[in-house]
Amino acid sequence: MAEIRLEEAAPGSSQASRMHLREDLRRIRCAVLLCLLSVLVLMLPTAYLLVGNLRAPSSCAGQVTEERGSHFLKQRAVHTVKKQGPANTIGNHLPILQWEDKRGLAFTKNNLNYSSNALVIPVSGDYYVYAQVTFRGPTESSSRTNSVTEVITKVTDSYPEPTQLLTGTKTLSENGNSWFQPIYLGAVVSLEVGDKLMVNVSDIKLVDYTKEHKTFFGAFLL
Repeated sequence: MAEIRLEEAAPGSSQASRMHLREDLRRIRCAVLLCLLSVLVLMLPTAYLLVGNLRAPSSCAGQVTEERGSHFLKQRAVHTVKKQGPANTIGNHLPILQWEDKRGLAFTKNNLNYSSNALVIPVSGDYYVYAQVTFRGPTESSSRTNSVTEVITKVTDSYPEPTQLLTGTKTLSENGNSWFQPIYLGAVVSLEVGDKLMVNVSDIKLVDYTKEHKTFFGAFLL
């Protein structure tokens, strides 16, 4: 009888142990899933910070580029030549060209301004200064010349005598009734607040003012 009772009890005990085992496995699985979720939650802020650091240099570079671009646009001017009136001179220097600063293709950005035939510098720094003057003929027999000259000069409050920044001269070799001779000057120069830039030419009567793109003058801050 005892043997029969043990055999009958054995299947019940094994079934109970199996149920306990299944419950243990479920608990282990739940614990593992909770651990994985915790790790993922902790990793999200770290990943966000890493991605932000990787993107930061490009965004900063873009911001710097925008700032430089806006700074560049604020300090820019292009002047086009206009029909000349009576020639203006300073001392024994060449006549000063007169410019159009508002109409047509001409403009000045914000602080740059044009006054008394000169471009006035509002901010100290390195500027690219340029000018092209196109000379054209024929000339009258009484004023024939063998060369033409263009000069970009600078005048400061501390030293009012004009200083030559750039100079260009070309020899006239045309023998026909009409001729054109452009001279382009351009360079980076260091300028101070209040400096005035002007363009001088050897003979104002020879300057071609019929087209804006033939004779122009400007500067922009680097």
